[in-house]
Amino acid sequence: MNRTLWLLLAGLIAVLAIPLTLGGTDLLHLLSGFPLSLLALMLGMVLLCWVANGAKLRLLLAGRAGRLGQTRATGIVIASEFAFSATPGGSGGPLTLIALLNRHGVRPAQTTAIFAIDQIIDLLFFLGAMMSMMIYIISRSLDARLGWLLALPMSILVVLLVTVLLMGRYHRQVLLLSGRLLGRLRVRPRMRRAIARRILTFKQAFTETLRLPWWALAGAFLLGLVHWLLRYSVLYITLYGLGQHLDWVWTFLVQMLSMAAGQLTLLPGGAGGAELSASALLSPIVGQSTAAAAILIWRAVTYYFYLIAGAPVFMLLAGKPLLKRIMSGRSEQA
Repeated sequence: MNRTLWLLLAGLIAVLAIPLTLGGTDLLHLLSGFPLSLLALMLGMVLLCWVANGAKLRLLLAGRAGRLGQTRATGIVIASEFAFSATPGGSGGPLTLIALLNRHGVRPAQTTAIFAIDQIIDLLFFLGAMMSMMIYIISRSLDARLGWLLALPMSILVVLLVTVLLMGRYHRQVLLLSGRLLGRLRVRPRMRRAIARRILTFKQAFTETLRLPWWALAGAFLLGLVHWLLRYSVLYITLYGLGQHLDWVWTFLVQMLSMAAGQLTLLPGGAGGAELSASALLSPIVGQSTAAAAILIWRAVTYYFYLIAGAPVFMLLAGKPLLKRIMSGRSEQA
């Protein structure tokens, strides 16, 4: 087994082992009493997330993939989400998206530009959501810890957004500076020119996508809004089903911080870090057993389901050769 498969196996074990260890004797009782109707609702919400992301992909492609229907676009999203969840740091997600859209005539630079704009949409959503939550916390005089927990990620997102804007505004200077840096690192001139060409091709595709009609970009943002509101309501519904009525703002923050912490583990899906950080945030409020049960259900819906439902779709659309490629971390050449 290669390194990625070992990490995936470790992640799968961690997602189960940590809540089971922390849950104690009450865990099985809490899980057995969880309403199946709420579980079905949350799985349906994940399906709606995929449909919304498929529609967003079609809007951003703007016909560049030919007659790409909603079903096919949703399948591409599901396959990409599977690859994202199965590889360290989500590295397989963009590679899968590039490979699948390349089969529909979309150049890798165009796909990369679409992916970049999709990430900017997510960045704007989270920044707006955290600003709204900060106003809500101040106006309702809620726990001051929420405000402090929001301050750091808000600052990071602001820095990222400003960096993106500055790089777009001063791209020529960035390109020259990067060329000089690569020269000092003794990168061959031919390689430096190849990198510069790829950057310029990406910028052209990025600008082309940004020139889409305003209603297309607004629609993509609204679909991204729908996706994240549904995705980040899963933990709230999970706790509701376990008899706990926490503020939605708190559950949103727990998920956001937990997934950010999970990326530091370098395990697929943020396994290990997500569970431990979520437990640290939830246990003082709802108790360790309830927190463990909530984390187990939440991760089953937002991680295991992505793997179980995504695997057959990935194999149908991508096949075994691409699976081997993303597991080894190798991308397709344009």
